[in-house]
Amino acid sequence: MLQFALSAYNLLCRCLGVAFAVWFTLLFVIIIVPAVLGVSLGIHGFYIRTLCRLFEWTTSQMELRAKLKNQQLFKPHTKGILPKSELLSVQENMQELRSSAHSRRSEPQFDLADVIYFCQKGVESIVDDEVTKCFSAQEVESWNLLTRSICRFPHRGLRLTLLWGLGVLIRYGILLPLRVILAVTGIFLFVVLSTSVGFLPNANENRPKNGSICVANHTTPLDVIILANDRCYSLVGQVHRGLLGMIQKAMVKSSPHIWFERAEVKDRHLVAKRLCDHAADKTKQPILIFPEGTCVNNTSVMMFKKGSFEIGCTIFPVAIKYDVRFGDAYWNSSKFGLVRHLLRIMSSWALVCSVWYLPPMKREEGEDAAQFAKRVKAAIAAEAGLADLTWDGGLKRTKVKDAFREEQQRLYSSVLLGEHQIQTEEICCKDETQEED
Repeated sequence: MLQFALSAYNLLCRCLGVAFAVWFTLLFVIIIVPAVLGVSLGIHGFYIRTLCRLFEWTTSQMELRAKLKNQQLFKPHTKGILPKSELLSVQENMQELRSSAHSRRSEPQFDLADVIYFCQKGVESIVDDEVTKCFSAQEVESWNLLTRSICRFPHRGLRLTLLWGLGVLIRYGILLPLRVILAVTGIFLFVVLSTSVGFLPNANENRPKNGSICVANHTTPLDVIILANDRCYSLVGQVHRGLLGMIQKAMVKSSPHIWFERAEVKDRHLVAKRLCDHAADKTKQPILIFPEGTCVNNTSVMMFKKGSFEIGCTIFPVAIKYDVRFGDAYWNSSKFGLVRHLLRIMSSWALVCSVWYLPPMKREEGEDAAQFAKRVKAAIAAEAGLADLTWDGGLKRTKVKDAFREEQQRLYSSVLLGEHQIQTEEICCKDETQEED
């Protein structure tokens, strides 16, 4: 009996050794060697095309089953529930409501019909909150065979259920172990090599570069890795702890990066000065900044902080858009830690995204930093097909400032006080809007 147990143990060890050898060979031959040589074997493209056809077939099967049951397949609400009249000003909305209420008062004063406007805006904000939707996982229109989206698609059937089970085996039995090995190896080599590069002379550290700033919309910390495939950047970001903090400490040993504490006012002034000094040094690599200040869910671009646009150098906008069919790349930092976020991505089918390098933009004459930031943000949103929102991403962590409520009060008071007061209040509100942290 003991001999049989030893034989089984030896057989198990041999099987594990063979499995490890196979994994390492695949890792080295299919991934590492082509990446070092800068060539592609076409495996990734074939894999993505196969998944696209598979998702189209599953969608058609579910639509057929739903049709047989006289039901409708799940479709996410990509547009607002309530029609909004945001193109009209507060004054124009007020006048329209007063006209519909048959108000015959010509002088500016309070009208009971004005209450309807504020009730309407309040209900719209509750039912269809644009800010909250930006920090929820993006919904998919078809089932991508992932467990996390299975509850939205009840019309599966036996064949799709078996296909889903096969997908679980592939994702957790093949893709996840392979990606974990790649991640551990990559992080280890990155930390070691970054620390080693830190001991090299400064003359070999950087090549002369034109001073510039690269700005992009932000969905996940992996945005940095994706953009770093084309060139090296100096990064600006908040100080983190845990795994991300360890990576940040290793990065500053190999190249100049700027880390700051979000809540410290002194850090903001210091960051602004270091940004100016860095951009003025033509020997340093470009700065990569995510002006939103937080990760947004791949559907919208939120307000850009104007600090990055006050330096006066050339801005290179970059738009990033992930394909949600293959996996959700959005990092909801208030719900998941970085390690869990990476595991969710590694257990997905793939990480597929499109990157657009937009023409460089400069601050125009008479244009302030806030207006320049809005223009760059609008260009990024238009190129990637994202919603261009004026809301501050800081609302993810903090409450709405009193200034926003006071702005609506001033606009309404301008309606009551007349046309001259309207112009005065609009100028004050414009100055107030440009004040950011």
